[in-house]
Amino acid sequence: MRDDVVVPFAQGTARILTLSGVRDLEAWKRAFQDKCKDHRYYELIDETLANEFEYHYALLEDDSGNVRAIQPVFFVRQNLVEGMRGAFRRIVVLVRRKFPRFLTMRVLMVGCAAGAGELGGCDAKDERWIAEALGATLRNYARENNASLVVLKDFPASYRSTLAALSKNGYAHVPSMPMTRLALPYQNFDEYLQALGYVSRKSLRRKFRKTERAVKIDMEVVNDISPHIDAIYPLYLQVHERSPMKFETLTKEFFCRISQTMPERARFFIWSESGKIIAFSLCLVCGDTIYDECLGLDYDVALDLHLYFYTMRDVIRWAIDQRLRFYYSGPLNYDPKLHLGHELAPLDLYVLHTRAWLNPIFRLAVKYLEPTRHDPILKKFSNADQL
Repeated sequence: MRDDVVVPFAQGTARILTLSGVRDLEAWKRAFQDKCKDHRYYELIDETLANEFEYHYALLEDDSGNVRAIQPVFFVRQNLVEGMRGAFRRIVVLVRRKFPRFLTMRVLMVGCAAGAGELGGCDAKDERWIAEALGATLRNYARENNASLVVLKDFPASYRSTLAALSKNGYAHVPSMPMTRLALPYQNFDEYLQALGYVSRKSLRRKFRKTERAVKIDMEVVNDISPHIDAIYPLYLQVHERSPMKFETLTKEFFCRISQTMPERARFFIWSESGKIIAFSLCLVCGDTIYDECLGLDYDVALDLHLYFYTMRDVIRWAIDQRLRFYYSGPLNYDPKLHLGHELAPLDLYVLHTRAWLNPIFRLAVKYLEPTRHDPILKKFSNADQL
């Protein structure tokens, strides 16, 4: 793939660069300066998840030559029915016995390969301009690089009014699997439990008592996971392999380097029993919010010890003690989160087929392919209408 591709549009020019072309630019450091996952995070995933994705950066200049944004983009081959269940998925499986790449396409994605998407504007007031620039340039760039789809991946609902500008270029807007959010206006964990329903509160306390009668579990919070990487990485893979939806696979290098790259934000929670690590969680702390990014569990003991609930309890308790106001958790595992008082934090996809004549058909089809249609638990959340 060629570097420094130039794509002109009505209001300026998009230059497609690799990381080396943007790393030292002041505009790159400003692009995500108010986001939890700032430019350092994008550099980290570029350098540690390189085998799965082809990373590039769209440097967007206006007619005066001012850099208004640097937007990460990447190419990936994507299974369009990832995580889908039911009769349609069974039909796809049968078709793939004859045509292995059926509903698998090369996709140009905009956003973050390991997290929610954000617009990389140097100034917040430029976001509408950025959306229009992306809408005007990405189709041609994707087609030139043999991609069938353009997808703005997992953008928070707060961008909806801004990214509505994409509709005039033919993009379909559909919900992605949401994150969840828990407000923490509590003095301690017991006060949080009291805010839950009686059945949920009783069930949790029973689980915690059972675990604490069975074993003594020690927890510590560290910034650097490197001394424990060989113990925690297999636990991450155990959880990852059980997930019905897989996109990126984090590497040992990612875990070791994130605390060096973002030392003020990365926190690793480690749970041990008799000196053996049985669970860990990577969280990012930013402002008044903690983001629970990924979990690792030893499934030899995880189910019997209710480690999913035990670990979540300890992270929430720590967050309350730190006077944080919000706890965010990633997509999936919605049933326990529903009973734990979470609400949905919607994420959106903006999707375009690069063949103009196919796009109207695809816009209709994507409504049935979008993943939230196939998870009945989502409809039970109080703010499910926000999807």
